[in-house]
Amino acid sequence: MSDVVDLSVIVPAHHEGRNLTALLPQLREVLRAQGIRAEVLVVTSGHDPEAEAAARAEGALVLEQRERGYGGALRMGFAQARGRYVLTMDADLSHPPHFLADLWRERHAAEILIASRYVSGGRARMPLARRLLSLTLNRFFARGLSLSVRDMSSGFRLYDARVVRGRDFDAHDFDILQEILVKAYAEGWRSAEVPFRYEPRAHGSSNARVIPFGIAYLRTFFALWKLRNSILCADYDDRAFDSAIFAQRYWQRERFRHVTELVPAGARVLDVGCGSSRIIAALPARSVAVDILLRKLRYARRFGRLLAQASGFSLPFPDQSFSCVVCSQVIEHVPRDSPILDELCRVLAPGGRLVLGTPDYGGWQWPVIEAIYARVAPGAYADEHITHYTRQELVALFDAKGYRLQATRYILRAELILAFDKPATPPRVVAAA
Repeated sequence: MSDVVDLSVIVPAHHEGRNLTALLPQLREVLRAQGIRAEVLVVTSGHDPEAEAAARAEGALVLEQRERGYGGALRMGFAQARGRYVLTMDADLSHPPHFLADLWRERHAAEILIASRYVSGGRARMPLARRLLSLTLNRFFARGLSLSVRDMSSGFRLYDARVVRGRDFDAHDFDILQEILVKAYAEGWRSAEVPFRYEPRAHGSSNARVIPFGIAYLRTFFALWKLRNSILCADYDDRAFDSAIFAQRYWQRERFRHVTELVPAGARVLDVGCGSSRIIAALPARSVAVDILLRKLRYARRFGRLLAQASGFSLPFPDQSFSCVVCSQVIEHVPRDSPILDELCRVLAPGGRLVLGTPDYGGWQWPVIEAIYARVAPGAYADEHITHYTRQELVALFDAKGYRLQATRYILRAELILAFDKPATPPRVVAAA
């Protein structure tokens, strides 16, 4: 018998024995019909003979959660799940097992698939007051956290197991659903919503209580807001392009304009330290984007360019293999004596162009902006600048290498963007007399 598990189904079941008796046979039939090698994990809270008996009668594994709440149940299930994919669903038949087949068919579309009540084709049959509360909650989180997800509170989800396995989640209640989603976005994973028709539970009453529920959601929202707006989020650079904050939006768009204008048409470009900038999508088709952070590269998949995880200190490319090299907002983050500038020059072909961007610490503009930025956004990029370059220093450095300065661009006289052309032949070395 094969030990391979395609899918782990996690069913939190707090005193849901009666519903499990109806749910689990239907679930087993759907799994059999789809040919899915699966395990079913029923998570109970405390000693629950009825739920345990119903689960074991259908061959499900019974887990007793160690931490309280819905969040504790999911964490217990995630820790024990062996499948390549993980499905979470309620025990109360409000998540009909047959919909599993719809989610399974779409499993390659994104790493998180959400059975959504609030996209076109979805439906939620519930009391008006509960529906209004649900819609308000989802809109508040979606707008406040800048996520294009309509149904963040749906617990009927299919995950690529990499999204949840071995991850730390803090929420104990239903707010773990938003926490999982935001932390997945921060790691560059994709989500998609599949239209779903929600029906009320078959038996019993919901385990959610409005006041504790609301307090937990607010606490989680503010914690997630900090993460969502930090440089740790995979889409930080891309989101800044459309930021509601004028200064951030202006700066990102000016950087995009200057860099893309300095890249020669049709060049094969290497973008070193690409992050999640939209510059990647604007590069010619044969270009390659490199970053050391895997989460940034996961997000950058949407830009349709070749991606590589690597350090700028040791680029995995042959000498002289690119006709243009872009390195924007990277060199200030690494020591001055690091090999990054030599690596940029090594992979650039003779006659090629180097586009280099960094703050200019030679004037007063950037130091003032950095001081303000550090005060209003502590822990942001400004705190990570460990090497303070000036225009004069960089021009002299590349002049010594025989490079010719072709353009100098500025954003508010603070951020410097230089374009150097590499000599077509090595510079002559004149021996001393």
